[in-house]
Amino acid sequence: MEEVKGKLIGKVTHYFDKLQVAVIQLDGKIKIGDTIRIVGGEVDFEQPIESMQVDHEAVDSAKKGSEVGMKVSTKVHTGYRVYKV
Repeated sequence: MEEVKGKLIGKVTHYFDKLQVAVIQLDGKIKIGDTIRIVGGEVDFEQPIESMQVDHEAVDSAKKGSEVGMKVSTKVHTGYRVYKV
């Protein structure tokens, strides 16, 4: 098994296709400017966090236990793992 780059910080709980927004349940903290990596199925990509929302409010950071929504560049599915790189 290949070594996974980054620290596991959560998983995708929902994806809104039309908006290209993933909802991520956090097991760690993240902030604007961090780079995340999403892995699952055939998908494995990295992207910087440019904006995110908690309860439809824009936030600069989010902590463990939060559910955040953020635009993603690739379609993702429930259960995909999210890493901070």
